Parts: sequence; structure tokens; C-alpha cells
Amino acid sequence: MRALWILSFNMKRFAPAVLSALCLTLALAAPGAQARSRSHHAPHPSATPAPARTQAPAVTDGLAEARLIQVYRLIAAARSREALAQAETLVRDHPNFQLAQLVYGDLLSAQMRPLRQAGDVPDTAAQAGEAQLKDLREEARLRLKALSERPPANTVPSQFVALSARHRHAIAVDTSRSRLYLFENGEQGMKLLADYYISVGKLGVEKGSEGDQRTPLGIYFITSNLDPRTLKDFYGAGALPINYPNPYDALRGKTGSGIWLHGTPPGQFSRPPQSTDGCVVMANPDLAHIIQTVEVRSTPVVIAPSLQWVSPQAARQQGQGFEAAFNAWRQAKSAGDLPRLLGYYTPDFNSYGKNLSDWTPQLQQEVAKAAGKGFVLKDLSVLHWTDTAETMVVTFGELVTGSSRGSTKRQYWVRQGQQWKIFFEGVIG
Repeated sequence: MRALWILSFNMKRFAPAVLSALCLTLALAAPGAQARSRSHHAPHPSATPAPARTQAPAVTDGLAEARLIQVYRLIAAARSREALAQAETLVRDHPNFQLAQLVYGDLLSAQMRPLRQAGDVPDTAAQAGEAQLKDLREEARLRLKALSERPPANTVPSQFVALSARHRHAIAVDTSRSRLYLFENGEQGMKLLADYYISVGKLGVEKGSEGDQRTPLGIYFITSNLDPRTLKDFYGAGALPINYPNPYDALRGKTGSGIWLHGTPPGQFSRPPQSTDGCVVMANPDLAHIIQTVEVRSTPVVIAPSLQWVSPQAARQQGQGFEAAFNAWRQAKSAGDLPRLLGYYTPDFNSYGKNLSDWTPQLQQEVAKAAGKGFVLKDLSVLHWTDTAETMVVTFGELVTGSSRGSTKRQYWVRQGQQWKIFFEGVIG
């Protein structure tokens, strides 16, 4: 490994410890590194597959980050003058990009003296800002990791079992990598459009209560688009709230609210990886692209501790066992068989405050309205979530056969032993 980075870092002014994370990352991205990594670090059979390591692919991300990555590449190629010129341009265009300023400062200092480490400032300044330097180094490590560890081609996060054309885009967040992935859902299936560096809660993830400074994990949907003119500068380019707590969160007694995807204040380009009160925070240019792209209410947002990338076919196969239960529920409803239909609902069912007894008259009315005609379901989407229990989030349009108008519904199913049961059902806007 030492030989690899010495070859890459043929820069007399950089001591061996300087940008060691960069050396390691670029070494892993070098030709043949993937095979070497596999031979020495074979994953445990039950481990979640990490995105594949590939040879220095283009970063499909915000322009500022792509430019920073190019500076790193020039440093690794011993092209320090070009790196300095590009870093200077980058900080001029984005003076609040602290990580870029750190790299630019190192490149300037390297012209005068050897550097001991990334962010090599005088000892007195280092002591005063050690926490900030640590955060910036971690941010650099995660951004560089996104360069060398890319999602395998033609794969999707395992949660996306099936998305109808109505869901034109989808978002998946890998909190362990501080990365948000934006997908386009078209005729050929889901396509990764871009990915972005993000920040999550100060105390990590798996939110459970109000004010715990954690980011929730689960399947959510963007509920609205808040006009930045109505928000404090703290939220930057705007905010996209999500429906935390969702019905599964509520079932488990989780509390809190106000979880948004939002930007940063004008004087701050990005935030440290763990620095929010629970929201997912992005650089303003990146958030602006998200806001311009996605649709409110129809865009799912998966927030996971680690994404498992699988083929679309493998994702669909995860829903095969559930599909039989869903079709049986559908047949019972179309047949007007209320006792059999009620058997698909859990005793603790809830629909916007209505328990199963309160919900039963609603089912009776819907069955009576069909009057033996049955129901047509369209735009079916299925999302899969597994933690302490296995759940399916199902969204579909439902209308009586022969009718031109219906309603859009969402169900949450939970697996109980070998059976699937509904614990939430309701009409959505």
C-alpha cells in the first residue's frame, strides 16, 4: 500500500501522512485494486453487499463536489500546479465551501513547507479548531468514498420492489455513507440520475422520540415543498418535509415531527456528516436540483442505515410472497366477502385515528358501492422495509369497475409469521 501512494503522491512538499484517506481511496480505485481487496477482505456471506469498487468513475453529483474530486485526482497524479489552479477557482466560485478551502490552503502551504496532515494549520489554530478539522476530514473521507465505491451498474436499492409510472422519481439515503441517491423511473425502469453528499442527525440515526437529534429510518414520502421565502435563512434553498412519523413509526410509539430535506445557511456550503437535529441536509445547489426534479406526494424517500444494491429482478422477487396475500385481499373485496376481507386486517389496525371497528363501516360502504362489480386497481407501487419486522408499503389507485373516478390509497402491511396483515389503510391526496 505504501508503494501505491508513493507512486501517486510524488509531491516533495507532502509528508506521507498528508491526505492519507485520499491515498487509500484512490489506491482502491486503481486498476486491479478491486481484485486485491476481494482476495484479502472477503465479505461475510450474510453481510450487506457494499457498492462495487470501480476505476475512478465520473461522480454524478453536484458540480462543486465533482470539481473538488477533480482537485483530489490532480493531487494524486502529482499535478500540483493544476490542482492549485482548480482549487483556487473552486473557492472563488464557492467561498463558503469549507472543505474546498481546506484543500486550497494545504496546496498553498505545500509550496512553502512540508505538510504533516490534511488541514495542516499552526498548532495554536489547530487546537482551537480541532473539532472542525476533524469534521472536515470526515467529510472528505465520505466524499472520496463515493468516488471509489459506486453502486453496481443496473442495480437499485432492495426496498424498491415495484414503482408505477406515477412515481416519476425516487430517493434513497444511505446514512452510513452520508449519501443521497436520486432516481428517475421511466419506461426502462429506474435509472440513477445523481447522488449527493448529505448530513444527518448529531446523534446518528433511528429516531425514536421528539428532540433526540436522530434521523429516522424507514420509507417516507415527500409531503410538500416549502417556499424558501417563508423560511429562515437557516434552511437555505428550501425544504421538502417527509411524513415522519409514518404509520409504522406511529405503531411503534415513535414521536417527533418536522423532519425535512433542506439546505444550508448562506454562509455554509455543507455541514459535517452528523450535525443536524434529525433532518437530512444538503448543499443548496444540490437541494435546488432535487426541488426542481421531484414531485410532491408521489416521491418515495427511503432512509436506510446501509443500502443493499440488487438487480431490479431481485428486488421484485422479494415481493413474491406478499403478492399472493395482496391478491387474496383484492379478491375478497371484489367478491364483497366482508368476513374474509376483515381477516386481512390486524386487531390493532389504525387509519388516521380510526380503529378496526371504526373502519369496518367504511369497508362495508365501499363493498356496497361496488355492488358485485368488483374493483380495478391501477398504478400499483410496492416498497419493502425490514428491521424488527418485515413490512410492505403499497400505493395504488382504486375504482369500481366501469367507473372513471376513484381514489388513491396507501396500505401498510406487516408480516406475522407466514401471514401478511394490514395495519394501516387510508386515502391519500
